[in-house]
Amino acid sequence: MRFLIVRTDIRTVADGDIAAAWAEGHRLRDETTTPEPRRQTVHAEDRDAALLLARALSSVGAVRAGKQRVKVLPLREPRPAFRRRPGRTGT
Repeated sequence: MRFLIVRTDIRTVADGDIAAAWAEGHRLRDETTTPEPRRQTVHAEDRDAALLLARALSSVGAVRAGKQRVKVLPLREPRPAFRRRPGRTGT
């Protein structure tokens, strides 16, 4: 399985927004609608390599200071293309 290692900026959030999200029971950050700005991306072919690269990126000063974060995301394997045999119909 392939992995994507991403170093992103952490968005700051006001204390009032945190309290409102907690009280209403919804997410404060939703990466699917508004992802954090990316600083660096790296691909790895296996989990061990991904964790090694993530560890290396975590040594950056901004990550250690809490201004950026490192994420390791698994990527799905590409699906093989569907090919029909010549002379056959789809029915």
